[in-house]
Amino acid sequence: MRRKNAQYLQFQTDQGIDLPDHTGDNKYLLYVHIPFCERLCPYCSFNRYAFEESLARSYFSALREELKIYRRKGYDCTGVYIGGGTPTILMDELDQTLALIRKLYSIREVSVETNPDHLTKEKLSVLKSLGINRLSVGVQSFNDLILRSVDRYEKYGSGREIQDRLRLAQGNFDTLNVDMIFNFPNQTMTMLEQDLDILLNLQVDQVTFYPLMVSSSTQKVLSEKLGRVDYQKEKKFYFKILERLIGQFQPASAWCFSRTKGMIDEYIVDYDEYVGTGSGAFGYLNGCIYANTFDLGQYIRELKQGRLPLSSQKAFSGKERMRYDFLMKLFGLRMDIKQIDSKFKTNVSRYLWMEILFFKFLGGIKTDADQILLTPKGQYYWVIMMREFFIGVNNFRDYCRSKIVTIN
Repeated sequence: MRRKNAQYLQFQTDQGIDLPDHTGDNKYLLYVHIPFCERLCPYCSFNRYAFEESLARSYFSALREELKIYRRKGYDCTGVYIGGGTPTILMDELDQTLALIRKLYSIREVSVETNPDHLTKEKLSVLKSLGINRLSVGVQSFNDLILRSVDRYEKYGSGREIQDRLRLAQGNFDTLNVDMIFNFPNQTMTMLEQDLDILLNLQVDQVTFYPLMVSSSTQKVLSEKLGRVDYQKEKKFYFKILERLIGQFQPASAWCFSRTKGMIDEYIVDYDEYVGTGSGAFGYLNGCIYANTFDLGQYIRELKQGRLPLSSQKAFSGKERMRYDFLMKLFGLRMDIKQIDSKFKTNVSRYLWMEILFFKFLGGIKTDADQILLTPKGQYYWVIMMREFFIGVNNFRDYCRSKIVTIN
């Protein structure tokens, strides 16, 4: 996966990158990135900046211009995922942006990320009034030792305070998702079991349990602060999560567990292609992955001049597109063979026979009629592959940020 990621993420960064107008009737997922946080977490590799109100308001204004450009180009979206950063950092700007999105696009479902300190009666009331279907809360752990070690205790409160805030939020949305992280270097099995006890007691609608995924540069900082990441421990932790959650939850992906069907964080499972908007956002359209500039100043300037703020792109070959679908669809636990053959107008198994044979030999997949399904063992294999995929993306993000000289 590391070798493949190095190939997939060799982006073209020449000037003059643009996207063609869309002429078909395909519907897409719209991803919107809000890169501001009150304080930054040391393990996070997403494009994020310390909050400055005047800069953030200029950013939101530019973002709304970007949303208009995609609509003028003919793209339409049925779902929107707003991530960050902290999308709820300026509620009035979020309100205006969502109102524009609903005006421009055929939106049927809305997911928004937030942090525990934003789960107040006032903000929850506004979020509910905005028609948000899914609220995803970044918790990571309820253990105070871990929260302190990753600089979240002072920002978001103790584990018990976070539990109280989640109880306040429960029932306000179709889906309340709790984002958790496992395999922190200082996390023990006892700590993980306690987190699981709390989640089961809270009876939240959905839990997304990410393995710790840090870029190469962040690994050094994290190692000095918490110790080295142990992937043997990760495997034990993952199967403990499966053991405890299966029964009350159904797996919606290899690391997301839901009580009912609904949106999940990995929209790449349910949507073949997606429009990425906002600084540092990635999109996948017409077999091409592209990225927006990570430079906030450049992002705002480009949009003031009516141009998309694209900085890099990578066009996949036919076989690379098949491999991408193989990875993403099976991350959602199953792949419809007839559907993917129809999409590529060929027998995809002829091109991916080596991958299919390899994972069958490992006991990671099985076939059932016209479906390829993940086994429990395969679910962990896909956690490994997606972890490595996102670490590769995080390394690319770090590279892009390293090229930014100033923000103006």
